Amino acid sequence: MKNLKITVNGVAYDVQVEEVGGDSAPSAVAAAPVPPAPAAPKAAASAPAAGEPVNSPMPGTVLDIKVKVGDSVKSGDTLIVLEAMKMENSIAAPKDAKVTAVHVTKGQSVESGAALVSLG
Repeated sequence: MKNLKITVNGVAYDVQVEEVGGDSAPSAVAAAPVPPAPAAPKAAASAPAAGEPVNSPMPGTVLDIKVKVGDSVKSGDTLIVLEAMKMENSIAAPKDAKVTAVHVTKGQSVESGAALVSLG
């Protein structure tokens, strides 16, 4: 009997698999949803900060963070690079401002509308 963890459509299941015979494929014996693991703690910069959030226009994965807290940016400067549907998308500053918070980390998956950075 082997215990495996399988994720289907974002839901994790603990599955016990028993091998029947030497060459046959394993068959599932029992499956029960696994409670989701606690979310990883966000970076300290994720704390609510004064300023206007720049939100993700699409779901994707953060490939690169081009700014840090305290940086001054001009309208059109790249703040974050997101990968969505195998394409790299530059998320630009909507106005001249100062970065007051960075809400994401490199490699993090984000949903559409998620705050990426805050500008003040």
